[in-house]
Amino acid sequence: MRFAKCLALAGLPLGLAACMTTPEGVNEQMIADYTAAVATIGCEMKYDSDYLPVELQAGITRQQALDITSYMLANDKAVNLPDGGVKLTTGACA
Repeated sequence: MRFAKCLALAGLPLGLAACMTTPEGVNEQMIADYTAAVATIGCEMKYDSDYLPVELQAGITRQQALDITSYMLANDKAVNLPDGGVKLTTGACA
């Protein structure tokens, strides 16, 4: 089911890559740092003011934060919120 969801998210070639590998320019440590940083702000990112502390704490750029967020969504480690934004569902945010 998860594999099918990933394929549906971004099309076959991109969906397959998104579900199996980290984003380009991002490593596992960056993802761990991002996850820990998001937990410190309450696990939800909706506004610019939410992204900035995550970027600073994790030592990543805005683009890397956006790429990791997309990666988390594609791999069922985050969900889109009904009123906009994203909520992590892994680690301390589970």
